[in-house]
Amino acid sequence: MQSGEVYWVDFPLRGGHEQAGRRPSIVLQEDKVAARSPLVFVAPLTTRAGATRFPGVVFVAADATNGLTADSYALVFQFGATDRRQVSDKLGDVSPAVLADIYKALDQLTGHP
Repeated sequence: MQSGEVYWVDFPLRGGHEQAGRRPSIVLQEDKVAARSPLVFVAPLTTRAGATRFPGVVFVAADATNGLTADSYALVFQFGATDRRQVSDKLGDVSPAVLADIYKALDQLTGHP
């Protein structure tokens, strides 16, 4: 898996405000660094525009390259690690510009310049 790839991920129900269920997500790590880890860093996607009321949300237009069938929003503020066994079926890749926006949002959320 490589940063910017879009996969289906099954998120467990955790009982809070976190995303749950099967949804597209963007990988935010490189396997050349973390291939032996049982976890993978991802940012879940939603199609709900209302998510933009939160900081750390990046628009992802659906296209043939990323494999999304509807315009979506990367919930960078919900970035986290998930078990690799929950990751399946690659959909595609986001553009370098979208990936840069995601990392910029992550920097802002974590207080990095």
